[in-house]
Amino acid sequence: MSNLNLPEAALSRLTVYQRALVELNDSGIKTVSSRELAEISGSNESKVRKDLSYLGSHGTRGVGYETERLIKEIGVVLGGSQPKPAVLVGIGNLGRALSQYEGFQVSGFPIVGLVDVAPDVVGETINGMTVKNLDQLEELVSRTSAVLGIVTTPATAAQEVVDCLVEAGIRSILNFAPVVVDVVDEVEVRRVDLATEFQILGYYDHLRKFD
Repeated sequence: MSNLNLPEAALSRLTVYQRALVELNDSGIKTVSSRELAEISGSNESKVRKDLSYLGSHGTRGVGYETERLIKEIGVVLGGSQPKPAVLVGIGNLGRALSQYEGFQVSGFPIVGLVDVAPDVVGETINGMTVKNLDQLEELVSRTSAVLGIVTTPATAAQEVVDCLVEAGIRSILNFAPVVVDVVDEVEVRRVDLATEFQILGYYDHLRKFD
């Protein structure tokens, strides 16, 4: 199941379903219908059924889906049941905020190492972790068994940092720097450009004024 080649849109929706299912399960709700899951996740019923069919889950007529079982099935597709430790490089305002974001830990992606190059930041303790210098990155990745990298540096430093992460063995990177970086085909980089997202929101806000 973990080797499924899912459409990216379906993959994104599965992450939303999983968060919704965890909340339902924590509230003591053991089953959920495709209609209910669609309403909670902001999707529609047909998409929910189609997305879950990729997992081999079709639910039970009149009952729906078992929340706990579905959480596990989606978890396998999204990277398995084992945690995927991450190192974060760039301890500015965004880096500090992300380093203390509990959602990563809850989702199975604990931040296990922090890295920077500024002398006044290296050696600082944040959320129980000592900030390491960039030249210690490879040792940090090896010691923590990190498999993911998070880049929150200025644009001018992002390419060098990504190169260092790849050299240290990281093959999956979440890039918050406002720049496109070059990597080899085996490395997956997901770019999160907050300014672009705000611009898109601004566009829709502008459209509403003409409705």
